[in-house]
This record gives sequence, C-alpha cells and structure tokens, in this order.
Amino acid sequence: MPETKSAKVRSRLKHPIIDADGHWLEVQPVFMDYLAEVAGAKLVDRYRDTLKKAVGYNWYTVDPAIRDRSRMRRQGWWGFPTNVMDRAACIVPAVFRERLDDWGVDLALVYPTLGFMLLDVMKDSELRPVVMRAYNVMAADMFRPFADRMIPAGVIPMTTPQEALEHLEHAHSLGIKLVMMNGNVRRPLEIDADWQPDPTRRRYYIDAFGVDSPYDYDPVWRKCVDLKLAVTFHTGTQGWADRCSPSNYVLNHLGHFAHSHQVTARTLFMGGVTERFPTLKFGFMEGGSGWATTLYSDILGHWKKRNLPFMRRHTNPELLNLKRLRRVMEKHTKGNQRFEGKLDSIIEANLDIFVPDVSQAELARRDMDSDDFSRTNIRSEADVRRLYAKNFFFGCEADDPMTTVAFNDKLGLRLKTLLGSDIGHFDVVDATKVIEEAWEMVEHGFISKFNFREFTFGNAVALHGGMHPGFFKGTVVEAAAERELARAAASTPETGHR
Repeated sequence: MPETKSAKVRSRLKHPIIDADGHWLEVQPVFMDYLAEVAGAKLVDRYRDTLKKAVGYNWYTVDPAIRDRSRMRRQGWWGFPTNVMDRAACIVPAVFRERLDDWGVDLALVYPTLGFMLLDVMKDSELRPVVMRAYNVMAADMFRPFADRMIPAGVIPMTTPQEALEHLEHAHSLGIKLVMMNGNVRRPLEIDADWQPDPTRRRYYIDAFGVDSPYDYDPVWRKCVDLKLAVTFHTGTQGWADRCSPSNYVLNHLGHFAHSHQVTARTLFMGGVTERFPTLKFGFMEGGSGWATTLYSDILGHWKKRNLPFMRRHTNPELLNLKRLRRVMEKHTKGNQRFEGKLDSIIEANLDIFVPDVSQAELARRDMDSDDFSRTNIRSEADVRRLYAKNFFFGCEADDPMTTVAFNDKLGLRLKTLLGSDIGHFDVVDATKVIEEAWEMVEHGFISKFNFREFTFGNAVALHGGMHPGFFKGTVVEAAAERELARAAASTPETGHR
C-alpha cells in the first residue's frame, strides 16, 4: 500500500504528532456485556429502555405537526464513516492502533462517542452511576493492550460534586489518566415546583459550575489537581432552547460545541476558578478557537470598562452634576412640549433609562460595592491573559480555518490549540487525510512550522504532561514529551502570549 500524504508529512517532522481528540465507536452489545458484569442483567434492560427514549427513536413515528408543536429536536443521521478500515479501526482498538501510521499519528487520545451521549441523557440517578462505572471499566480494559499508542478517556458525570468525586476516584483506580466531563448541567428551576411536580417538565437553566452554581465544585477541581488530571470538556448544546429545530439537524449542530464551551469558560473564569487553582488545566474539545478568541477580547473589554475602580471614577451616578445638567436641558428644551413640566421628574428620579422613579443617589448607594470581577484578582491586562490563556486549551479540527487566528500575534494573545482529528465521526470520511489537511495551514503560509509543532504536539504535552509529568510514560512519545516538558520548564514562565 503506498504511503499516505499524512504519513509523508509526519516523516518530515522532527517531532511526534499527538491526536488530542479522536473518537472510537463503542458498539452496544460489547458495552452491555460490561454493564451486565458491573450492574446485573436487570439494569441492562433498564438501560436499553432509557436509551431508546432519550435519543429520539420515535422522531420518525411522530406526526410532523406534533414534532413542530413539541419542538422535538431533529437528531443526526448517517453520522459515521463508511470507509471499511476506518470504521473497523474506530470499533476495534487493535485495528485503530494498526492504522495510526497511515494516519500520520504517533499517539492518539481517544474520546468516547457513546460515552459522550451518556453524560447527557442518563438522568436516572440510580442508573447513571453504574452506567458510568461500566463505561470506564470498558474503556480501561479494551485499550490496555495498546497503551503505547492510544490513551482512552474515561467519563466523569458532573451532576453533583459528590458524584464527580466518586467517579474520579474510580477512574483513577482503573488506571485512567484522561477524563472527559460534561461542561454544564441543565437543572430544573426550583420555582417551577410550585406548579409542576415533574422536574423533567420544568423550565431549566444552565449550571456551568462557576458563578451561581447551587453546588461548590471546588472539591472537584482540587481532586483533579491531587490526581494530576487535566479537566477536558466535550459537551454540546443540542436540545437547548435555541437548538430544538424539529426539521434540521445541521441547524441544531452548527457551533454547538463552541456555544457550550463559551458558557463553561466564562463561568469558570468569572467564578475565579483559574485564580484559585492556578495549576489546573482545562481542555475544551472540538469547539475550535474562534469563540475562545472572541471571548478573551470580550472579557478584556468588559474588564477595562466595568472593573470597580474604573466605574467609581467614571460611571458612579453621583458623579453626574445635576445642576449643570438641568441648566443644559432647560436651555435646549425651552418650548418643547414633550419636555415641558417634566424636568423635575427627570432630574430627580428618572435619569436611568431602565429604572424609573429612582434617584441618582439611590442608584449609587445600592450598588456602591457591586463588583462582577470580585472573584478574580485582575489588576491589569496581563492578569486577564494569566487567568484565561495560561491554563485553557482549545481543541480544533484539521479543516477549521479559524485555528489560524489563535496564532495571530497582532492580537496580543497566543491561545493554546490542540489538534483534534474527530476520527470516527461524519466529518472525517478518510482518516488518512487529517494530518495532510492540517499541514495545509503551513503550506499556505497561515501558520509557521513552529505553530504547527505547538498545535500537533507541544500543547498536548503542556495540557496533560503539565498536570502529570508521567502522563506519557510507556508511550512512543515518552522521550519527546520529557524533552518538551524540560524545555518548557527552562523557558520564561508562561503569560499566555509571546
């Protein structure tokens, strides 16, 4: 068989290539065997019934008018490769390992497909824990013989901190060193209990574990630090209120990972998580880096104009000179019937467009100590970079042109991108072309060879090896990863940009 173009690209490089986000396709009969061993046959039947209800099998049998009225979300279809060898590789780990050289990949970090869905649909509080335990047993067991070239991800449900802690300990006991968490949880609004006894039928809000969460997730972040585990999120938003098209899957799918990650990243940042846990690294997988660049710019812009010292100097309502304002308004509204007789009311209590009948003094008094950035420790733009860019990593697919933005030095920020092949899913019809496609960014002059090295190797080492120096031990990239970590330790401390 002739050498693939991706393999040729790899052969010319002086560094390994790490696929930081490929996928395997877990087949149900195999998983159900593991579930039976962990939980018993009765729970397998319950799992099967739960799955059928959750994934929308009945979309095809429901009247279209009912779909529209209920906003029954259109599911994806024809979502997996039909290339025989790629399909076999994603199902059978032995074939996956055999194909890596043709794909131009030295080491693959292999994320779930079924496991990704289970984190979203397993609402049953009795069934969910055993399903997740069984999944992690399966992942550890099936990939153990191929640990030199493949590292599987375990799944960690984040429904409550206690549940996450239990699964982190269990996954660690299995030897799992790569974990995938859901980046947010849809929780029912408690106030709706007054009229709706069924929690699944109440309105919901999104809890992303930072600001305003009903739970304290700091013990989870602390446990990840103790176990030397990077936190990686692989969570979508399909089914959210703005992603419930009953007729169009692509409409529901467009940007849904980026949407979810943006919520999680800004909540963690504004909640001070990166401040309290400065060594903990977070990976946001498969959403690209375009959203991350925009969010960074937006945070920085808001901090510049809405940090407390600035607002006290410039937007404190008591700074407004009411006497002078009255003189100006009187001069320029004389004879205007719309203003005639209203100036007293406007000046005394109606200068705030959104809050009628409240004086400037009262507006100042009630929010004198309000500070949206109180959970962070930001004194300069450099602090924003430190808290945002240092420990956030962003998974990008090979064909995503927005990846190049992350390397644009003119923006003053260098985001840490990770190559995620997405092998196993509908957008990779030929896995031998992934590295070839990524290399085109270099060929077209969009990024440098050094940028490509960061994208396909250095940043993956920083994310996982930065948490656990032994992460790559026993793999084919062990020596190269050790050199990379030593080089990083000897260089100038990271500030999030170069």
